[in-house]
Amino acid sequence: MTRLRIPDDVLSAAHARARARGQRDWTEADRLRGEIEAAGWKVVDRGTDFALSPASAPDLVEAGGRRYGSSASVPSRLADAPVGVATIVVVAGDAPARLEQVIGTLREHAPDGTQLVIVGDDPRPEQAAALDLIERDSEQPGVATEIIRTSAPLGRAAALNAGIRRAAAPIVVLLDASVEPTGDLVTPLVAALHDPTVAVAGSPGLVSGDLRRFLPAPAGDVDAIGGGCQAFRREDYIARGPLDERFLHPASLDAWWSLALRDGGEEGQHRRAVAFDDLPLRHREDGPANVSGTDHERLAKRNFYRLIDRFGWRRDLLTGRPSRQS
Repeated sequence: MTRLRIPDDVLSAAHARARARGQRDWTEADRLRGEIEAAGWKVVDRGTDFALSPASAPDLVEAGGRRYGSSASVPSRLADAPVGVATIVVVAGDAPARLEQVIGTLREHAPDGTQLVIVGDDPRPEQAAALDLIERDSEQPGVATEIIRTSAPLGRAAALNAGIRRAAAPIVVLLDASVEPTGDLVTPLVAALHDPTVAVAGSPGLVSGDLRRFLPAPAGDVDAIGGGCQAFRREDYIARGPLDERFLHPASLDAWWSLALRDGGEEGQHRRAVAFDDLPLRHREDGPANVSGTDHERLAKRNFYRLIDRFGWRRDLLTGRPSRQS
């Protein structure tokens, strides 16, 4: 049997993670695990030692193109000089007609220089048909559209990582498929991120009194931006990402990533999260796609503990602003 070669950067990250664990630096260990898993490998701790194994499904080459088995196998544009205005990343949900409507509105209202990246996370036949239609209708002036398809379900964070790896523009906007845009949401988000003190902008805004429960907040400075519409700089993703791919479910990922973007260190200067009340979009109350009730609760709880493990004691990141319910 041929032994699979572990890439040098993955092995170096695994050794660095082992050292961080030995020093009880759990934040750094968690970050390095995310880096290892984003590269398509799984690390299993064995006391003070570890083992590495491939964590992804294989890529599949089909008549319609390539389907990727992991986010890491998606060719990255992140080393290229940024071009354009913004990249909008959408993970296709279980409502093909709604997805077509969202994409149509984005194409109609997004400014020239906007790139759309749509991720079909192991799409079902009806989803695949919608993606094929969107791809065939992608010749829109000023708005480039790209479809990424996976060969197995990657989960929310990995699917977003796959899309972000194709981001060409300096600003990345993560837009949930349940959000209905009604106009140009790119221009105000890009303008907000011209301010170097702002790390993340979008809607809805979230605040917390204890980093355990996040509640909707009025416009202005907030603790985090919800996953409906979340914008940040591509260079910050390169420096602080990738998203932790153990977040298979969307719950708590938005708060985790907002705090990761804002964090200036315990003694540093934290950057801001800025929420909008007047972005041209409507938020729906639909539940997460492809997740049963039992799985929803189990995966949401796991995500909550990941958020607490990294930021549960970081009260310095809280603004102290009241929620809408206060």
